[in-house]
Amino acid sequence: MSRGLRAALGVVGALLVFATPAGAASKNVKLQDNLPEAKYATAINFLQYKHSADVMLVTGRFGLKSYSLRDPAHPRLLDAIDNEDLRLPGDPPTNLDESKGPLSTFWQNEDMDVDQDRKLALISRDPRSYLGTTSDDPGQPNSTGATNIAGVYIVDAKDPGHLKLLTFQPLPTGHTTTCINGCRWLWTGGPASTTTQKQPPLSWVGGRPLIVTDLRDPRHPHAYPKQPVDLFRRDGETAYSHDVQVDDMGIAWVSGDGGTRGYWTDGRHYDPIEGSRRTATPLDPVPYGGGGLPESITNDKVGGFEHNAWRPVGKNAPRGDKRYRKGELLLATEEDFGPAAEGCSKQGMFSISSLTDSYDGDAWRSTAANPYRLKVVGTWNPFGKEGSRPVGAPIDPEADFCSAHYFDVDGPVVSYAWYGEGTRFLDINDPANPRQFAYWRPDDGIVWASYLHRGYVYTADHVRGVDVLKFTKGAVSARHGRRAVVAPAPSARHRAFMSRWAWRLKADPATGGICYLAI
Repeated sequence: MSRGLRAALGVVGALLVFATPAGAASKNVKLQDNLPEAKYATAINFLQYKHSADVMLVTGRFGLKSYSLRDPAHPRLLDAIDNEDLRLPGDPPTNLDESKGPLSTFWQNEDMDVDQDRKLALISRDPRSYLGTTSDDPGQPNSTGATNIAGVYIVDAKDPGHLKLLTFQPLPTGHTTTCINGCRWLWTGGPASTTTQKQPPLSWVGGRPLIVTDLRDPRHPHAYPKQPVDLFRRDGETAYSHDVQVDDMGIAWVSGDGGTRGYWTDGRHYDPIEGSRRTATPLDPVPYGGGGLPESITNDKVGGFEHNAWRPVGKNAPRGDKRYRKGELLLATEEDFGPAAEGCSKQGMFSISSLTDSYDGDAWRSTAANPYRLKVVGTWNPFGKEGSRPVGAPIDPEADFCSAHYFDVDGPVVSYAWYGEGTRFLDINDPANPRQFAYWRPDDGIVWASYLHRGYVYTADHVRGVDVLKFTKGAVSARHGRRAVVAPAPSARHRAFMSRWAWRLKADPATGGICYLAI
């Protein structure tokens, strides 16, 4: 049992008092359980074992927790790797008590990835861990004495009841880490650049690109910090490569500042920039397609900050439009927070775009003078379609907790996290008109990500921990009947909760308002 687990178990009883929300706007889903010990959760993933139940891994400011899903409606805590396990030499002491000052913890590991075959968990360490900053160089103590170190921890989860931290690999990047090429290699991206990194010779003006790590030997990974990938992504300028999703054809889609671009990372393929076939590698991938989004969708002129994306293709794609199965449509989140009263109406929305004219290297040739943008087929956001943010409603002007964030996809069903707007469930069979068929918006939650797994939904909530949800018969009826459901206006309790948290979470100015941090 890792350090900190006994203490966590000791407080579970007290925390359960607050497990059930006093109120929630809910339709066509039912709450099964709540795991309050996972407060500050950021991401969730799952491991399957041959002779035992599935395991859920939850990461957040607390580190990493493993749960048995033998009873999937009621996950059981198995083990944890806590903040003391993850502290590096020079890190300030851990502080998870906001009443005692700024939180000093591990951070942030969005979109945690796992190696199913070798049962590894990859934990990205953002330089903002343990009071670090994005502006100061790694190893250069800032005003708090923090080290600003980024990189990736490798965790052995072969025995999920006894997690083992194998090693830590320092990197120039550390916001997200993704497996490519069967998890024998990693791509790690983000966040905002240090003051030094913005200057020549790197000139990472808009954020950090991807750094490649060879993970063929998990105990001795080998990084390539001087061979960055996904440069010049924002109309010819190197900017923030935020996250990577690998589709069912093996194409790695890199989302970030300026749009989403897909790469081949293995095999021989035609390179539209070089005009010839060549071998793709993790260190020298071959461009495939993609691009930024138009100003009408992002409310900016540089393609938007595409946070994460997914390209459905083949047998697992939605069947409602033949373009899905052919891989011609890209689903994408733009994370951006406008004024609270605008509530995702001008930016920070979900979009479905056509890739059909993006295969000639257009996104790699895009410039500010001659920009290339994808053609958007359809969008969805909570504003205007329902009562979540009605015009004239009494909303704290600082409580701008409305933005699309991480989503999960199962055929035509999208499970979508919207921060203070909760989890929304969309049917995307008609890409021009995504329809909401269920929602879960607790009065006391700020959800980072929501995941579909074997008939259940598990949410990573910054305040509530993990909620376990299950669709009701009404969800099936609404989907098959092609009926959109509408969430009500926020309750007084919900508005008060958002106002309180507006003074505890602020968008990071170093990333142009992207990514909330505790203050």
